[in-house]
Amino acid sequence: MNNKQLRWFTVALIAFNMVWGMGNVVNNYAQQGVSVVTSWLLILAIYFIPYALIVGQLGSAFKDSKGGVSSWVENTTSNKRLAYYAAWTYWVVHIPYLAQKPQAILIAGGWAVQGNGNIVNTMSVQMVAVISLIIFLAFLYLSTKGLSTLKVIGGLAGTAMFVMSILFILLAVTAPFINPTMEFATPHMNQVKTYIPTFDFSYFTTVSMLVFAVGGAEKISPYVNSTRNPAKEFPKGMIFLAAMVGICAVLGSVAMGMLFASDNIPKDLMANGAYSAFQILGNYYGIGNSLMIIYALTNMIGQISALAFSIDAPLKILLADADPEFVPNWLRKRSHKGTLVNGYLLTGILVGIIILLPIFGIKDMNELVKWLTNLNSVVMPMRYLWVFLAYMMLNKAYKKFNSEYKFVKNPKIGFIFGAWCFAFTAFACILGMVPKVDYTADPKAWWFQLFTNIITPIVLILLGMILPAIARRDRNKEITEPETVVQS
Repeated sequence: MNNKQLRWFTVALIAFNMVWGMGNVVNNYAQQGVSVVTSWLLILAIYFIPYALIVGQLGSAFKDSKGGVSSWVENTTSNKRLAYYAAWTYWVVHIPYLAQKPQAILIAGGWAVQGNGNIVNTMSVQMVAVISLIIFLAFLYLSTKGLSTLKVIGGLAGTAMFVMSILFILLAVTAPFINPTMEFATPHMNQVKTYIPTFDFSYFTTVSMLVFAVGGAEKISPYVNSTRNPAKEFPKGMIFLAAMVGICAVLGSVAMGMLFASDNIPKDLMANGAYSAFQILGNYYGIGNSLMIIYALTNMIGQISALAFSIDAPLKILLADADPEFVPNWLRKRSHKGTLVNGYLLTGILVGIIILLPIFGIKDMNELVKWLTNLNSVVMPMRYLWVFLAYMMLNKAYKKFNSEYKFVKNPKIGFIFGAWCFAFTAFACILGMVPKVDYTADPKAWWFQLFTNIITPIVLILLGMILPAIARRDRNKEITEPETVVQS
């Protein structure tokens, strides 16, 4: 039986559902305004297309590898320690992501019940932190019991959110054709200069959010070898994927410009923007809050599922077949039911710290949402660095590996592409650490965000470097203990 049944357009659609969401449009519009249209086109051309095609070659070269990025690193470098760090990075970057999910659930629930964003605008940071911690701990506990049903429901909700994000673009873009007198919130949207960013230092500090938005292409790798002709069909699928992402990013950003003034972006846009957009469109089409409520409910269910799944899946990837040389016995400990008890405990401690941290330096929930979103854009792309390192090493040792699909045939050019994507990701992460708040308006919040943006990734990486030393001590103890018994 031939398992290679997927066509290029099927792979593109699967990947599109994995990569894209309305949050990508809202968050980047909140930082750059309507000029983000140009930024989207640039990031797709110079970063996303090479990234997706690089992942395709890695997936094709290591089609039997089950460990994903860590397996790629181990195969290309023959270094178990680097493979461990790749696996650790993949897990640990989810910590700020998990810390953000309870807030997203809270905001979505507020819109679904109250029909407005008052939770964001009125609730204190202290109250949000406490409620978020309770929500997280509840789902941390439930994750140890298994949540297969919730994950299935969450998958359906994720698909519904995807459909809603496409529907948003269609409704917003067609609105002027229905009513030619409709006034746009952003002036001069018919002029090219409106879409040209100012390429200053402030602009480059927002690039990490774009990288964060188009990242995660390594999830596509299992589908490379399932296409009928990987060498031809996969790149065609990725180009189609980039075109779909580009169309949705550009039209979505234009739609945001129609609804929210680019030169006067609402303070709560990152938290409430998607809900407000559906509310505005619902009123415009005469169906009230219907669209907003549907989006809020599907988003809330989707966020709950993402929280449960992101607690469980990355932890299992890290610890399921963990090498005792690098991961201590206590972290690999399982209950009689097979639950990774201390793994969940470590997750709870790290996420709890990040949830409670804003109490000491952030005044309102809008800034809290912005800070955590930006922190994720700094930390999450760190895992992509291992993808590009593996690709560079693959090209360096190209004679050892064979793949049905190759991004570029010349290994020297392939190495350059890998090095470019690695450098660009690192550049975006480092500049993304600069706070997006006005220093003169709140110096304390600016310094707090700078400190936490720098210290968080460092601490998370250092923790991963400490564990092998603890594992070594465990092994030494196991070796010396029997000798002690003999001597006595």
